[in-house]
Amino acid sequence: MKIMFCGASDGVTGSCHMIQTENHKILLDCGQFQGGKAQEKLNFEPFPFDPSEIECVILSHAHIDHCGRLPLLVKRGFRGDIYCTDATADLLDVMLKDAGYIHEKEAEWKNKKNERAGRPMVEPLYTFNDAVESLKYVKPVLYDQLIEINDQMKIVFNDAGHILGSAITELWVKEEDRESKIVFSGDLGVMERPILRNPVKIKKADYLIMETTYGNRLHPDNSLDVKKLMDIIRTTKKRGGTTVIPAFAVGRTQELIYELNRVYDSDSEYHKDFEDLMVYIDSPMATTATEVFKKNAQVFDEETKDYITKGDNPLEFENLQFTRSSEESMMLNSNSAPKVIISASGMCEAGRIRHHLKHNLWDPRNSIVFVGYQAEGTLGRLLLDGASEITLFNETIECKAEIHNLEGFSGHADRDGLLDWLKGFQKAPKQIFLVHGEMESKEDFAKTVKEQLGYDTIVVHGNSEYELLKDEIVTTKEAAAKDFDEAALNNTNNKIYAVHRRIEDILYNARQALYEENISDEKLAKLNNLVAELEKNTVNLGAVITETNSEEGESVEADPEAEKEPLDNDAE
Repeated sequence: MKIMFCGASDGVTGSCHMIQTENHKILLDCGQFQGGKAQEKLNFEPFPFDPSEIECVILSHAHIDHCGRLPLLVKRGFRGDIYCTDATADLLDVMLKDAGYIHEKEAEWKNKKNERAGRPMVEPLYTFNDAVESLKYVKPVLYDQLIEINDQMKIVFNDAGHILGSAITELWVKEEDRESKIVFSGDLGVMERPILRNPVKIKKADYLIMETTYGNRLHPDNSLDVKKLMDIIRTTKKRGGTTVIPAFAVGRTQELIYELNRVYDSDSEYHKDFEDLMVYIDSPMATTATEVFKKNAQVFDEETKDYITKGDNPLEFENLQFTRSSEESMMLNSNSAPKVIISASGMCEAGRIRHHLKHNLWDPRNSIVFVGYQAEGTLGRLLLDGASEITLFNETIECKAEIHNLEGFSGHADRDGLLDWLKGFQKAPKQIFLVHGEMESKEDFAKTVKEQLGYDTIVVHGNSEYELLKDEIVTTKEAAAKDFDEAALNNTNNKIYAVHRRIEDILYNARQALYEENISDEKLAKLNNLVAELEKNTVNLGAVITETNSEEGESVEADPEAEKEPLDNDAE
């Protein structure tokens, strides 16, 4: 039996792992890479396997970094079942159609620019119709239901407590005269959080594939960050400003509604200050996802079920308003009254949130509040890192609004939460593979596990493949070499595109300044040509990647015709 890690192995997006026996090949997740040009580019690379040979996909949950390439998988030949929980199936219908629509619009926008510039046209990663086609293969199952997926494998989904329908997968594999158990954590949630149940602890596993998003960080107490959020909203309102919250449409948005509902429907210290303050959910996908939440109350925690039993829907309150149309969305930014706007995407890479940042980021009366993970290379991460200005829709925006980061709202278990879940195993798994984390997070968590539990772990790098024998792990030399090359190449790519992105912003601002200065036409033309040349060279940085031959000490240009494999990199 082999495990090939094909995504979320050098970062937190693109989750995809292949399990292979002599007769069967299945996938655990098939997610989209997110977080900037370097990561987005990986989505267009060939899969490191033949999609037509994959028998089925075991899907942990409906976040795009775990499910977002399913339509592409089908487009490229996959025709098997996609197993997931029933709640995840409901959310997939929302998430994948929306993703297909976004890919179409992005391609349409790029092609308008390319046509004017005489560049070739581009194709969307997949379309709305491709997403609809992929949904035909979805096969919903219940938590705790034993499903035989072929003659060698069976699975059970357990509640992961991360988002609605999220699952920890137990996979039993029979090979020759033995049966091995693989546990895939998916994304693990936080204990005692609103709406969702706690992550289920698993007692036994031969092999564990475990996420490490926050493997080296601790979250503040959630109740403290709830109070901080309410304080920020109140303070912002008093100075006449708007609170803008970038939030993932599935999970985080619903938790925010829940917490605000408790304030609006109580006699808390904030009630009087908030009674005339409107809260807008400005994301069609979040609006639809909230309806899906309401339909799946059977998987809520007991506290939330009690609210519903008493006739109080925790996802509704008087001052809450959902906006669907673009006209309604635009009206929010022409309305100067203090308010709260919750909008997607959570990392500010797409969607209506970018428009709200354009209209609110420059005003010091306003507040921007991050309540989720911001991956490297995203606009959200740039703002958290203290950018003084950004470029949105070809316009330079000064960052004068207050920026807040409330990690207590994270839907991912922190270091101690991950460690506590790992302690639930009655004995150490034979091997633990650490994935879905930035490299420092994985390596730090591996050290913590060794120090506190005495367990050895494998920190996964790149598209690496491991062969599992009866009592050991065998990594082929080819896999080890590929592991090194992919990790090094990916690191180089990330640095190049991060520099390229910053230079793009600088160049735009420089060009604007040139036109505003009172200088001669001749000098302006020369300066403009220099800027254009520099701009061209920064683009070429992304195309010229060198590999170092450690044996001969030579630096050679990468062969553009060599077989390509996705670079596994960093969504929550």
